Amino acid sequence: MAGKFMKGALVSFMPTFIGSLPNVIVFQFNPETITHTWSPASPDQARASTDPLAVKGVPGEQFSFSLAVDSSDMIADAAANPVGAGLAVVSGVYSRLAALEMLQYPLPTKDQSLLGTVSVSIGTGGVSASASGAASTQKAAVPRSEVPTVIFVWGPERIVPVRVTALTITEKLYDPLLNPTHADVQITLKVLTPDELKGIKSELATIANVAYKYSQGLRQALAIANLGDAAASIIGMLPSPF
Repeated sequence: MAGKFMKGALVSFMPTFIGSLPNVIVFQFNPETITHTWSPASPDQARASTDPLAVKGVPGEQFSFSLAVDSSDMIADAAANPVGAGLAVVSGVYSRLAALEMLQYPLPTKDQSLLGTVSVSIGTGGVSASASGAASTQKAAVPRSEVPTVIFVWGPERIVPVRVTALTITEKLYDPLLNPTHADVQITLKVLTPDELKGIKSELATIANVAYKYSQGLRQALAIANLGDAAASIIGMLPSPF
């Protein structure tokens, strides 16, 4: 089919010395296949005896696919993307791989007042014995951190908040400085549910919620549209409640 295809992408924010900047990882080549896996919503045990269909929350879903990155193609595309071509000359595809790798690392939250606690031993050598011989402890505040929130963009109808749960990179070719020039990437993304989104404190929290509701609304609309495609003969076979 003639014409250009829209490319998929992963979007997050990375902290820098001048503030948080968007980290947009556009797929150099769209994956040919994507595995979309679903897991059922958790059953509501409190109501299971009276309603076997009762559940809590929404079903879980994840996307798994492979990406290919190649520096030769990036260099050849210098007219359209001179920055990417320049990086490819200097570091092969490592800049793209590094952007994907950074999605795995926890980052400090913007609000430094959000603190977690850990129990630490006090006293000589880290342990202080009481009269009963038990070690005493105290709680110490530590900065809270979280991995980046990622928005998976796969066309105008699927824009969902995700977390990268698996990342495998196979480097295949190298330049004279041992920078990878070609690599295959296997990636798994877990779609974040509304309950999980409540705890996000990053700059993408609002966008993540809007993205989930947007994609879910489109899914519901398409499902309703499919009702008009139901065969009348099949509907007529169903037993009548009257």
